[in-house]
Amino acid sequence: MKIFSADQMRKADEITIQTQNITSLDLMERASTQIFNVLHQRLQGAPIPIHVFCGIGNNGGDGLVISRLLVEHGYHVKTYIVNFSDKRSQNFLVNYDRLKEIASEWPTQLKSEEDLPEISPQDMVIDAIFGIGLNRPIVPWVINLIKHINAARSFTLSIDVPSGLYADKAPDDKEGVIYASTTVTFQLPKLIFFLPETGQYSQDLEVIDIGLSREFISQTPGFAELIGKNEVLSLYRPRHKFAHKGDYGHCLIVGGSYGKMGSVVLATEAALRIGAGLATSFIPECGYEILQTSIPEAMVITDDEDDYISEIKYDIAPTAIGIGIGLGTHEKTIKGFEAFLKNHKSGLVIDADAINILSLEKELLQYLPPKSVLTPHPGELKRLVGDWKDDFDKIEKVKAFSNAYDCIVVVKGANSLIIYKDQIYVNTSGNPGMATAGSGDVLTGIITGLIAQGYDPLHAAVFGVYLHGSAGDLAIQNTGYQGLLASDIVGHIGKSYLELFKKPQPIPQQSA
Repeated sequence: MKIFSADQMRKADEITIQTQNITSLDLMERASTQIFNVLHQRLQGAPIPIHVFCGIGNNGGDGLVISRLLVEHGYHVKTYIVNFSDKRSQNFLVNYDRLKEIASEWPTQLKSEEDLPEISPQDMVIDAIFGIGLNRPIVPWVINLIKHINAARSFTLSIDVPSGLYADKAPDDKEGVIYASTTVTFQLPKLIFFLPETGQYSQDLEVIDIGLSREFISQTPGFAELIGKNEVLSLYRPRHKFAHKGDYGHCLIVGGSYGKMGSVVLATEAALRIGAGLATSFIPECGYEILQTSIPEAMVITDDEDDYISEIKYDIAPTAIGIGIGLGTHEKTIKGFEAFLKNHKSGLVIDADAINILSLEKELLQYLPPKSVLTPHPGELKRLVGDWKDDFDKIEKVKAFSNAYDCIVVVKGANSLIIYKDQIYVNTSGNPGMATAGSGDVLTGIITGLIAQGYDPLHAAVFGVYLHGSAGDLAIQNTGYQGLLASDIVGHIGKSYLELFKKPQPIPQQSA
């Protein structure tokens, strides 16, 4: 699913109005009616007080339409106009008059902190103050209104985006943003719902179709791409009847040091579980028995050193190499990695200490093979690209890094981002239980195993991140968040493939 920028969403509105021969007022009525339908279906006429806070732009106009429809259906509604400016949008004014015509109680005007209404935790709040139209800092008394709404701890539904959030940058005041229980957004998701700093303001997200021009949406490249089951299904490469292990590549996992052999075990088994035909681990001598015992399906090559890797030499022809897990940063290891990088020309998956070495020796970045995949955790990423002001600045720094070195960067997190030059992919699978030791090692093995099978490195990163998260989602059904281990993720990789083709279960019909 595409993610559009605020400008692209405004353009989609304009094209829809032109091609469907409707007015912007008609489109507002259509969109707001869809939100009302969501509300009405859930509330079923429940007699709870509903507070609707409307700004004076088009988001406020949406709120006024919803207020009118709620009143018409018998709900107990109080509507407030948040007067943060003297300007009013035309659609706001028309819907304000329409509401006044049918409401027994006219909207209450809010102009300062002295006007803040009482809100009970048992009430419901509808937030229609700003939406994606916010483009300047919020006046102080409105920030206090937002804090007042948050302090009430009532169920809060935000229209399109929680008020106080910009569409394309971090908020000015982190406390001046509505904490929405649910956000109902129009037509397409927005990037802010998936970034750590801004995603926290929506506990739940629902995307509703408001009938925007499908032709415009299909023909316009998105600002980013949201990755779910439907998107990765097209990447899957099925096996044929007469296949043999040689058809699915040979991956080499390079890593490990004394006390850190478990990372190589996890990555190697993950590479095999994801479907690589053959897997070899290149490790220091101290890990030989561990690898041979833990993964009988894998082959092992050892370094001359006992406790760390000093020189990466092998007599096989791997189709993909994953390097860095548990590697350490011994002086000889750094020199061995430097020599390897200067002589290796095919694609790599680079993680952990290999990334740390690149951060220490930045001149080595010029030797990265094209479309190498880097999988840093936040600390490693910061060492690689430098500090950032906010999540949007982080994305720009990663894009610049990717452009400079023709590499793919997996920005790991709750919604991992896969960035290749100016392309951004936002993953939707995974859960908090995956914040556990070894989870990243499993991801390295998965992506390496996919590249070994012949997947394009970018496709392998996108597909691998999704399957990694899906395996974690399946695993927590047995372990819960706290009980999840990285080895549980490995054990559910096969099921994550099966889940791709699992049809949704029909909703059982209740008998009369």
